[in-house]
Amino acid sequence: MVKIGRYRLGQRLGAGSFATVWRGHDDDLDVDVAVKVLAENWASNDDVRNRFLAEARLLRKIQDERIVRVYDIGTAEDGRPYFVMDFANGGSLEDLRRNLVAPGRALRLCAEAARALEVLHRNGVIHRDVTPGNILLTHEGAETRVLLADLGVAKKMVGQQGATMTAGTPAYMALEQATGVGALDQRADIYSIAAVAYALLTGRPPFPVRTLPDLLARNPNVDPTPIADTIGAPPMLDQLFAAALSPQPGRRPQTAEVVATAFDQIADLLPGGETYTPRPLPPAGGAGPAQQSPAYTVGLGGPGSTPPSPSVGSGVQAPAEAAYPSPVAMVGSYGPIATPAETPASLLQSYLGPDSSYAPAKAKERHTGTFYLLLAIGAVLAFVLTLLATIALFG
Repeated sequence: MVKIGRYRLGQRLGAGSFATVWRGHDDDLDVDVAVKVLAENWASNDDVRNRFLAEARLLRKIQDERIVRVYDIGTAEDGRPYFVMDFANGGSLEDLRRNLVAPGRALRLCAEAARALEVLHRNGVIHRDVTPGNILLTHEGAETRVLLADLGVAKKMVGQQGATMTAGTPAYMALEQATGVGALDQRADIYSIAAVAYALLTGRPPFPVRTLPDLLARNPNVDPTPIADTIGAPPMLDQLFAAALSPQPGRRPQTAEVVATAFDQIADLLPGGETYTPRPLPPAGGAGPAQQSPAYTVGLGGPGSTPPSPSVGSGVQAPAEAAYPSPVAMVGSYGPIATPAETPASLLQSYLGPDSSYAPAKAKERHTGTFYLLLAIGAVLAFVLTLLATIALFG
């Protein structure tokens, strides 16, 4: 049995370009852990090594039950750094994507993943690689808890254009993240968690591109294929996806907390939604001591379980202004997102930002683009005709 530090390594849980994660066992505490080890071919690269250690420090700093925790850090005998984390015994959302689960359960889990992102954003950090494989599940008795993992390319929010390198997984990546054009902020993660939710409901990402060139070549005016009718969901689900997966960050819901609430309210209308009560999110600027945030769990339900009570009418309030470090700009403001007098279909309007009519605005954008295209063609034709006339006149 291979050992690293005091940890016995077993099954390989996953591997990426820069590191490998192993299932391990701490014999001193008699608990299973996950051990992330820097790849041997990158061990001498100071930049990659520093990024690896920065991920461990970031995971350690943000103490919240929704984020994978780091317990130990060390150096192997061959000089490679490693750190020790929570072991998620329930696999990941990637496993559920491949096998598909009840739509209600899928949306509940994605709602909790969105709240995990909200914790990051309130600490001024964007994940930049939100995929089904980076959202882990851990079973605790009859309940399951969601853990956000892999902050290897996470970054402090920046406001200046082109201020960060391209990183992430193309099929779940927002356009501004791929191009480096415009400010990169929490709305890139909002795009990604919407893409993850779409993949859990259908088995594939909304735009299944494989490479960055494929992503950049995709027509940004094409909305994701509607799926509400297919899974028996209300039309607001398709409207939410069309907004959250917009190539324009300003047209998306502006906080992950708003997306989480939207997923929950739609799940209330679907079969297979789990019964649970969301715990409050930590205040902006830090998650606070772990003991002040009791473990948040998602009950999986099952035969004989009590059906969920609708949360519409809970009176939950979405943020009215930015709760993130400057210079991240929040677009639009949100009033109450759930009151007894409102219907679920009408609630979506508050998720779409200052322009509450997504579809007409989308059509307007396309018509505007067509107008400028025709204008450009007209200008080219006028130039060609003028050139021909000049040649004919002066021979």
